[in-house]
Amino acid sequence: MFKKILIANRGEIACRVIRTARRLGIRTVAVYSDADAEALFVKQADEAWRLGPAPAAESYLKAELILDIARQSGAEAIHPGYGFLSENAGFAEACAAAGIAFIGPPASAIAAMGSKSAAKTLMEGAGVPLVPGYHGDNQDADFLKQQADAIGYPVLIKASAGGGGKGMRIVAKGEDFLAELAACRREAKASFGDDKVLVEKYLTRPRHIEIQLFADTHGNVVYLFERDCSVQRRHQKVLEEAPAPGMTEERRQAMGEAACAAARAVGYAGAGTVEFIVDTNSDAFYFMEMNTRLQVEHPVTEYITGQDLVEWQLKVAFAQPLPLTQQQLTLSGHAIEARVYAEDPDNDFLPATGRLVHLSAPEESATVRVDTGVAEGDTITPFYDPMIAKLIVWGKDRATALARLDAALADYQVAGLVTNLPFLRRLAGHPAFVSANLDTGLIARHAAELLPPPAAPSAEQLAMIALADNLAEQAEGDAAWTALPGWRLNARQRRRRDYRHGEANYTVEVEYAGDTFMLCVGDECFTASGNLNDTELSANLNGRRLNADLVRHGNQRTLFCQGERLMVEWLDPMAVEAGAAHGEAHLRAPMPGRVVAWLAEPGATVSKGTPLMILEAMKMEHTLAAPSDGKVAAFYYAPGEQVDDGADLVDFEAA
Repeated sequence: MFKKILIANRGEIACRVIRTARRLGIRTVAVYSDADAEALFVKQADEAWRLGPAPAAESYLKAELILDIARQSGAEAIHPGYGFLSENAGFAEACAAAGIAFIGPPASAIAAMGSKSAAKTLMEGAGVPLVPGYHGDNQDADFLKQQADAIGYPVLIKASAGGGGKGMRIVAKGEDFLAELAACRREAKASFGDDKVLVEKYLTRPRHIEIQLFADTHGNVVYLFERDCSVQRRHQKVLEEAPAPGMTEERRQAMGEAACAAARAVGYAGAGTVEFIVDTNSDAFYFMEMNTRLQVEHPVTEYITGQDLVEWQLKVAFAQPLPLTQQQLTLSGHAIEARVYAEDPDNDFLPATGRLVHLSAPEESATVRVDTGVAEGDTITPFYDPMIAKLIVWGKDRATALARLDAALADYQVAGLVTNLPFLRRLAGHPAFVSANLDTGLIARHAAELLPPPAAPSAEQLAMIALADNLAEQAEGDAAWTALPGWRLNARQRRRRDYRHGEANYTVEVEYAGDTFMLCVGDECFTASGNLNDTELSANLNGRRLNADLVRHGNQRTLFCQGERLMVEWLDPMAVEAGAAHGEAHLRAPMPGRVVAWLAEPGATVSKGTPLMILEAMKMEHTLAAPSDGKVAAFYYAPGEQVDDGADLVDFEAA
């Protein structure tokens, strides 16, 4: 086996590869950008080498520099992880030329499957069913529109070299096609350096089922069953599970054998995933694409098969035969993976950045697994994918796995930035998901229940936060509570605390005498006492004992209690609200990014919902629209300029 490998990636997948390598006695070399200099994977690797500045183009995509580090460090092989250079045929060729093993498929297989258009042509020749569409080389915009018109709407425009939901647009009617094509091409160019697209019929209620396969250099090919990845937002997976609910043995074998045939057709070796789309109306399945790498969701397959897929990758790259035959592979129980992201589901899932002030993951066990690349105190930056972790659970059946997932999500605590954790818990517990009524439109179809308006905090929650603030100030020796001037002797001490949640402000009236507080929120009052030890709050409210965690960070307060999370802002009575001079007349950047284009002219009168500006962040485009009828007074940034989170973008005058 290899003695030393280099991991040409970062974050969670780098930590994942290091874990298996360490178990096998293989030394690891990490490479890192300036943004990752103190990252978890850098600390876990046996040695780490600097690549360059934070942008991926200046660090993780510098193939020659990575190869040079591999040579200098004595690494015998390179594991590319997923993303970055993992499906770059040129990089795989360069590794081979340098005499360094590439822990992935041969360059020829990557090239064959790297283009969605070429892969579909190859699969068509092999008799694998395809969704009706155009996958050719003619990229003229008017010609592509003619093809879309002939296919019939809705259609899907997809980057030929794409993945991860980037460079993808659903077009419902012909008059929108050219604008959506232009946007798709911009995203594809930014993400993959290639703006070629394909156009195909969009199935209205499809399931997304993929087959995990493995091949070695001795002619052996097996499939390790399937994963259902239907639950998606913006074409990106949110929940994945294995096996697929409702899958029959006959269908599993048919899809598995089709995937293996695809691998044999391109002389494949290593880990690969063949993705199929299943029409829930006809139950027909169609080839969608093949990913020539290890997938983000591979842990659910590891749980149901009992196999370490990274270990399989290493063995295949070392020219060993596959560890098991198809007949030896067995399926056990049910596994579900939830992707925990720094993103705001209430704001179109826009990515969030910031410091992980508090991070407490569920306790890992034989049935609960947390794959992460961050630790408390780390920062989620705008340079890379905002994933915090993958939470994976296993149960003897799907119902048991669902119960474990709910409990684990309830235990997961993150403070300092917004996450999708509350959304994930609602999603995993929604009747449509629980009953396995799955398709890629599940989230959009049930958006009203999954993305409800933020609930007002309860009086009990606000009282607990105010109690914690008072206890913390007592411990810090706040003179407002500890001083007893003679004129107030024997009198109760009073103060008020104001908090903001969403657009609403809340007041907690506080009285203090001895070791007891009286906390009133409107007409609801609590006799309260308790202890605060770091973030651990033990509260007694009207004789009811509650244990919680309360994180105080600046003016932000985050309460974790009974599986629920509440974040409020303490309103310092001495502070002047930042940005008050602007009022509601300014549209601000929802995240750090780059201005792509203005969609209106300064001085233009527009109606509510009119697109005003396109902002690109993390290689995804986001359109800012007019909040009401009104006038565009001015733009603060020109196309091509970078903006910070919260920066004023548009001066807008409401009618």
